[in-house]
Amino acid sequence: MAIQKVVGSFEAAVADIPDGAWLMIDGFAGPGGTPQNLIAALRDHGAKDLTIISNTAGLASVIGFGTVPGDRPIDIGVLVDNQQVKKVIASFPVSPSPSRPTSFEKAYKAGKVELEVVPQGTLAERIRAGGAGIPAFYTPTGAGTMMAEGREVREFEGREHLLEHALKADFALLRGHRADAIGNVVYRGTSRNFNAVMATAAEVTVLEVDEIVELGDLDPEGIHTPGIFVDRVVRIP
Repeated sequence: MAIQKVVGSFEAAVADIPDGAWLMIDGFAGPGGTPQNLIAALRDHGAKDLTIISNTAGLASVIGFGTVPGDRPIDIGVLVDNQQVKKVIASFPVSPSPSRPTSFEKAYKAGKVELEVVPQGTLAERIRAGGAGIPAFYTPTGAGTMMAEGREVREFEGREHLLEHALKADFALLRGHRADAIGNVVYRGTSRNFNAVMATAAEVTVLEVDEIVELGDLDPEGIHTPGIFVDRVVRIP
């Protein structure tokens, strides 16, 4: 029996995400790489008490970075507005403009959500480690700063390092460009950002893509995420 990972709708792709789930959601600052349709479906699905691991906590809808003038893309902010988010683990959780705070920023100041700030490179490595089966590692990033408060510190080669634990998730909601029916995926340009590492670190990886092609149409040397890491693929209409 042939492997078939194509799902007919965004709603079906997120239907089994339970309350309290840990999610990795791709995105950098603008909408590139952000699974807008899966996020919207998750909002409508209504799962609550979610912990979200992402580079930002929703910036594109506020600052318009990387968007067409007048466009308001969907991002994590809609989940915050819908009171579905318990905690965010991110590198850039707030807006660079004090006059235009994000939905998460407002909720955090009101004490409605929790926050764990992680340096961007450390965030990427914690996710990569989760996918590679590495439970923890030491890094010099953050040593001697506020990031080191309450953390285990060890010295290597005369330099202090902080202990960081790997990150894993129940689901990863990602954005690809092209995929085939067995889940091999190609990303487009800089929209790859966190997609590739997140795909390996979740129990269930779901991708929305622009195009689903026939088996063999993707150049094997150009596949960014092999299908072994992908569980569901949904084509963007």
